[in-house]
Amino acid sequence: MTQEMRRGTGIALAALALAANYSPWALSAARLPDTLVLSAGQTRVVYTGLPLRAACDDGAVQVAASQDERLGGVTLSGVDSGEARVTFSLLGLLPVHETKISVVGERTLIPGGVAVGVAMKTRGVLVVARPEGSGAPLRVGDVIVSVAGEAIGSAAELSQRLSALPGDGVSLGVLRGGREMTLEASVPAGADGGRRLGVWVRDSTAGVGTLSYIDPASGAYGALGHAIVDGDTGDVLSVADGALLRAQIVGVARGANGKAGELKGSFLKENDQIGTLETNGVYGIYGRLREQPSGLLYPQGLPVGSRSAVHTGAASLIATVDGGGPREYAIEIVRCFEQSEPSQKGMILRVTDPALLEKTGGIVQGMSGSPILQDGRIIGAVTHVYLSDSAQGYGMYIEWMLRQSDALGAQAAA
Repeated sequence: MTQEMRRGTGIALAALALAANYSPWALSAARLPDTLVLSAGQTRVVYTGLPLRAACDDGAVQVAASQDERLGGVTLSGVDSGEARVTFSLLGLLPVHETKISVVGERTLIPGGVAVGVAMKTRGVLVVARPEGSGAPLRVGDVIVSVAGEAIGSAAELSQRLSALPGDGVSLGVLRGGREMTLEASVPAGADGGRRLGVWVRDSTAGVGTLSYIDPASGAYGALGHAIVDGDTGDVLSVADGALLRAQIVGVARGANGKAGELKGSFLKENDQIGTLETNGVYGIYGRLREQPSGLLYPQGLPVGSRSAVHTGAASLIATVDGGGPREYAIEIVRCFEQSEPSQKGMILRVTDPALLEKTGGIVQGMSGSPILQDGRIIGAVTHVYLSDSAQGYGMYIEWMLRQSDALGAQAAA
């Protein structure tokens, strides 16, 4: 073969490979998911963009596949717990992609949607402000957990321990960025004889939110869909003790573009505790219920929907925005994000229900945690509102919240 022929053959093969890689079939296959997680009895429509055929292997899981030649859609249905592989092929002859599917057993949760009060004492005391000129070695966001080797749990204890010091110096046990350290501080006696660090601290917080779900098998609950943070520092607060309280919504500040609205609740005066508060994390608050709240719309529970089967289109949320208790409101899921790791922003939703838009303007503070339902399943919870458009917000997939409450359930079983 001459050099010219070899060069021509190489160019032809390269052009063929390029054409294959950028053909409609290849581009369609590249968009197909590598993995899916479905609940038993749940379906997922995978749009291939082209009429590809799908076939399931002979594994323990039966996955029914059907094809709509006009839309290029393949419907995958989880039948029983286990693993399966679905192969997409061109004309049933040339495999172009393989998707691994995990089917988990049917699970039932009781959707919440009721308003709850949250009262929490932090571990130690949080530094929320450091006045200019203060000589203290502390930073805003530090958590003081001990004074001279003795643990403290409140601002009052901090003041008492400082006043009882025999001298002007003291060792402070401090949590900073998740790391514990010891700082030496000077606390000279003032004119009144008291000793002060020269910083502002906080040891508790309270607010209103929405219960997302109850696990009837363990009594564990999930709520809020985001952490309780300090309003001054933005730091996630560490729980020393806390309670979930029955709450009553007494007013609403409507949301508007550029300004988040807010539910106004009453709960501290009644102090009617319905559960514990044991975990405050990025993906919500978690604990165990002592009694089931009244007014639940689905006390018998609903099946859990896997994130892989959440789709754009009609859905609903349950929220309490007045004294009438929880109601179900229409929303539209306008975008879903494929996720393999937890995130608060799994889907974008828009409120379409006229009654909710009239009452609140869309999503407001205090509605965080409102359960999201689709196709008769609980699929997630509201986490944030768009400041630029109060009718829109983010939702988190319910699977990420269940990881937290399942850990509590496992502790109770042990």
